Amino acid sequence: MKRTTLSLIAGTAALAAVTGFATLNEPQGAGADVPAKAAAVLPVERTSLLCPAPSTSDIAQTSYTSFTPVTKGTGSDGTAELVAATAESADTADDTSGKDRTTDKGGKKAAKPVVTPKAPGTPAGGDADGGESPALMGTAEGKFAPGWTVQETTEVAAGSGRGLLGVTCTPADTEFWFPGASTAADRTDYVHLTNPDDSAAVADIELYGKDGALQTTVGEGITVPPHSSEPILLSTLTDDKEDDLTVHVNVRGGRVGASVQALDDKLGGDWLAAATDPAPDLVIPGIPKDATAVRLIAYAPGDADADLKVQLASPSGLITPAGHETVHVKGGMTTAVDLGDVTRGEAGSIVLTPTDRSVPVVAAVRVLRGKGTGQESAFIPASAPVGTRASAADNTAKGATLSLTAPKGTAKVKVTASAGSEGGTAATKTYTIKSGTTQDVELPVPSGLKGTFALTVEPLTDTPVYAARTLAATTEGVPGFTIQTLPDDRGTVEVPQADENMAVLQK
Repeated sequence: MKRTTLSLIAGTAALAAVTGFATLNEPQGAGADVPAKAAAVLPVERTSLLCPAPSTSDIAQTSYTSFTPVTKGTGSDGTAELVAATAESADTADDTSGKDRTTDKGGKKAAKPVVTPKAPGTPAGGDADGGESPALMGTAEGKFAPGWTVQETTEVAAGSGRGLLGVTCTPADTEFWFPGASTAADRTDYVHLTNPDDSAAVADIELYGKDGALQTTVGEGITVPPHSSEPILLSTLTDDKEDDLTVHVNVRGGRVGASVQALDDKLGGDWLAAATDPAPDLVIPGIPKDATAVRLIAYAPGDADADLKVQLASPSGLITPAGHETVHVKGGMTTAVDLGDVTRGEAGSIVLTPTDRSVPVVAAVRVLRGKGTGQESAFIPASAPVGTRASAADNTAKGATLSLTAPKGTAKVKVTASAGSEGGTAATKTYTIKSGTTQDVELPVPSGLKGTFALTVEPLTDTPVYAARTLAATTEGVPGFTIQTLPDDRGTVEVPQADENMAVLQK
């Protein structure tokens, strides 16, 4: 995703704020020949997350689970909370009765937190029922900031999009790609945009189908007021009915959090999280072993076509699906391929690599489980690797599956199950994932577990590891499930070691 580029002056000021002020005396031996010191890796001190409004169904039941892994180097202080996104921006506002509604200092209406964690290493939860639950904004500081993650999980027993819907709350950004959306007659897809800042954000929503860009009526210049969320129904942006779309959200003013809610009249529904940045090589981890159908959706930004080799990282190694050895993605167009029951009863991950020249693409899969009227759907976007560490909250002893894949080399991975939200002692296991394989690992479970627990994944080798967590729950006979990928939690930041060099002032 794009990141706003800081000016040199702003970057220097931020560095000074982190590292402290340098002395005015030039250090001994300072000069061009002195090698730069290695950057220090420090815990982040503030993390902000945004959770979309969970559902419009009156029978929806939503849980929020917050978790921060214990991180070395943090202080003893800190706070974290999730509150409702509100558009209140004036010190006072008139309601329809003509009476003033007093707001707190700073112009935002006071709100009771939905979740307030008590300590790192232990999950904290909150609940919301019905279709009126708002989007949430969260901030964690101090000891709660490094690796803070929040899971939003919703059960809907009946109606369009029924089943289990899950999403990891995300930080605000300026660009998002969502391959796998749709404006087909049996789909109701919304793009949820949430603005955490004090000024309005302006975003463009672009839709790309099998023949290229779709003409949209109101997709440009969508304004999201401060501290509020806007759900935009995709079918109101275009008259075209497309089974497979790629949605591009480009924020040209401010920043937002973005997720796509995909609701199907027959196949249930789930959240479609943003795919990782366009790249020539992609990994889509964690396809359930009992998947009955897998549909790959890919899009190549720009004019260049992409030819991709399709492989499945299975428990025994990389294999090529018969009849789907390659996929051709035309530049600027969305391509969809039905891979069927590609996993054939085994855990798997899709690995996409260029067959010739490297062309950046974005991709995701839609996964079906069950049969007939009991089918349910979920989405898995291409993911960045775990990196240093990643966590997934809201796990139960029997309803969670962790999938790990190491497409480029054998890897060792440590997985920690946190203490339970209502009691229990953390547990840890270490696994070896062979090169080119995907493994559904046997989870460590906290001893004396009460409530839910979080999983923290930490690679112990330099080999890239990709991870996904599946939650499963049967609601009125329908096998509901949802899948979240586990990219790096960005809990630490490199801070360069800096010394004052007066020589730069003489040039």
